[in-house]
Amino acid sequence: MPVDPALAQLVARVGAFHITQRAMNRAQRSMEAALASGSVDNAVRAAYLHEVRRYFEGFDSEARAQLRDVDRQLERVNQIHFNFTAERGVAVKRIEAIGNVLDSLRALPETQP
Repeated sequence: MPVDPALAQLVARVGAFHITQRAMNRAQRSMEAALASGSVDNAVRAAYLHEVRRYFEGFDSEARAQLRDVDRQLERVNQIHFNFTAERGVAVKRIEAIGNVLDSLRALPETQP
């Protein structure tokens, strides 16, 4: 059976990952050998595609959960940043108002002539 270029591309793409799971690693090596020998039959192809799907869907779910968590943390950090910015604005206005009072106080003599 001739080698399917899309399958060969997928095998190369998957092969670029550092795979530590035994079943996926075994499926990858098996498919690479089948491609090299030109003996990719439907059973080998189906088994490989099943293993790739199983392996990468798990990572996909994990990565999406991590992204949701990071997004939640960023929202929290942004809210904290917003709150501190508002609090800083209030403090600056207080300092200005207090400075005006102190400037007026300094302008007045201690005793009246």
